[in-house]
Amino acid sequence: MSVTRESFGFMPDGTEIYKYILENGKGTQAHVLTLGATLQSFITSDKNGEMRDVLLGFDTVEDYLSKSNYQGATVGRYANRIGGASFEINGREYKLTPNEKNVTSLHSAGDFSYNAWKAIVPDADMVEMSYFSPDGSNGFPGNVDVKVVFRLTEDNKLSIKYRGISDKDTYLNFTNHSYFNLNGYSSGDVLSHYLKIDSPFITPVDELSIPQGDPMSVEGTPFDFRKFTKIGDRIEDDHVQLKMTGGYDHNYCLSDSQVPLREVAQSYSEDSVIKMKVLTTLTGKQFYAGNFLKGAEGKNGKPMEKRSGFCLETQFFPDTPHRPDFPSCLFKAGEEYSSETVFAFSCEQE
Repeated sequence: MSVTRESFGFMPDGTEIYKYILENGKGTQAHVLTLGATLQSFITSDKNGEMRDVLLGFDTVEDYLSKSNYQGATVGRYANRIGGASFEINGREYKLTPNEKNVTSLHSAGDFSYNAWKAIVPDADMVEMSYFSPDGSNGFPGNVDVKVVFRLTEDNKLSIKYRGISDKDTYLNFTNHSYFNLNGYSSGDVLSHYLKIDSPFITPVDELSIPQGDPMSVEGTPFDFRKFTKIGDRIEDDHVQLKMTGGYDHNYCLSDSQVPLREVAQSYSEDSVIKMKVLTTLTGKQFYAGNFLKGAEGKNGKPMEKRSGFCLETQFFPDTPHRPDFPSCLFKAGEEYSSETVFAFSCEQE
């Protein structure tokens, strides 16, 4: 195992951004940027022994700041959406930055994702990113210290461990927003990818993608991925929830509270025969099929067209501040947020 560092460019204020390259004995690499604690590339072997980069992303700081739809970024303080861009804690209302349609707070307006983080290398298989989010950032209460540790194993598992602590009661909900294409980032859409999600329910949404009503059973709907199904098989079905979001962009309910690390999803490509398993300790997972990618030029000038990547964002449910029936992610002052997600890659003919 090895970790190397190279310059990736500079922020507008002159802060230098670095890329850390984690590599195991098989030649598998994970590239992590100090800009947004972003997973820029994951390079692994396909069925022919050729190396493929299975992540959408960009080659420059400027592109990440001007073109990004959170490709590979660490997201927080609150991943996903908060309705009305406000919430109450202890009887006090907090108004957030309404960065989506001037109504909702989406991904906390990029607090974690578009700023520079600090990095250390604690061991030869990992890099630790740290970030300080000040009290009042985009309206959220509390000074928050965050650490995210990326670790690559010899058996091609990428572990992402999150830690966070605030000096005030606040909501915390972190994720990684990688867009995957198991055929390689420049290989067209992902509609032929097979996907399996171990969940019987989603949280249905309104026209602003805010959860509405009780969790909806996936039984008999295009949202049932409990058996391997191609992403594209039913994505254009005439279902109100698909019409509402332009395709898959929904939270799958995994558990009622945080639990030990367990497998929650798998995907594979018949072309590359690369398989990815997702494990997490968290309660939910957003499956997003890249419906709103619009052809921005990514790595090596390759366009990221509609549905050329998919996301499996582990998380607490969206809009939990307004849903006491959802698993809570309100953390008291001094109480530590902690979670882990693992993306495990393999390439075996089955």
